[in-house]
Amino acid sequence: MGPELRHLRYLIAVAEHGNFTRAAEELRISQPTLSQQVKQLERVVGVQLLDRSGRSVRLTDAGDAYVHYARRALRDLAAADRAVLDVADLSRGRLRLAMTPTFTAYLIGPLVQELHTRHPGITLEVREMTQDRIEASLLADEIDLGIAFEAPHPAGISAHVLFTETLSLVVAAHDADSAAREPMPPSRLAEQRLALLSNDFVTRGHIDGYFTEHRINPPIAVEANSLQALIEIVQRTPLLATVLPDAITHDHPHLATIALDPPLPARRVTLLRRDSAYQSAAARAFARLASRLVRERGYTPA
Repeated sequence: MGPELRHLRYLIAVAEHGNFTRAAEELRISQPTLSQQVKQLERVVGVQLLDRSGRSVRLTDAGDAYVHYARRALRDLAAADRAVLDVADLSRGRLRLAMTPTFTAYLIGPLVQELHTRHPGITLEVREMTQDRIEASLLADEIDLGIAFEAPHPAGISAHVLFTETLSLVVAAHDADSAAREPMPPSRLAEQRLALLSNDFVTRGHIDGYFTEHRINPPIAVEANSLQALIEIVQRTPLLATVLPDAITHDHPHLATIALDPPLPARRVTLLRRDSAYQSAAARAFARLASRLVRERGYTPA
């Protein structure tokens, strides 16, 4: 009799925690039961998988190799379950999506609206995370799709370019109306009081790089780790500006852009997936919908 799925899950839990007690708590079984089940697995495969001699429990060389394939087997089984539940007519389904924080301010709303309007039976799980975490989650089969910026990606990740994101000076609409609306040179930007994203955001690095390149040091009145906070601040605070993607103003009529000359560096936005992953009908439909939506909204083509 071969190993059962529970044996694989039990071994992986012990390996991750390095401790039978904590693994048993996570699995909600007793520690003696867990220990007995792992020993049973070792008898089935005919080798010692765990080294119990130290203060913490570690995988043996054989155990490390076995866990690698056990994780793959569980991922493949989960994909098989999703494939069985996947319905080609999209009357039901589930999609796990992640994106970097910038896109929650202007892209996720229209995408979800469009998806829910066309396919209300699809359950969407949305997560906000850093780009490296998105890539790791795709490889671990924790998400189906990711939206992030073009960059060198790990092996096993493929990227489809959606559009080019441009950054501009963003101000309250009445401030833009009172300005000349001509492109602003760095010399004038150096005198502009700004509310900027904190260093938690990759976007801030692009902005600081622009300041350094043009040897300017604008006064920074506010730093925030929330795009929504910046939007509220700039809408309500006269003569205070920020630097954000142009597309944010599409759904915020109280904001307007003032171009910079020379412009800030543009970035290409990509839809990421794992090469070997099963692509559900929901994931394929979302990819088509995203490509169509960015065209309809007039985002800069890639």
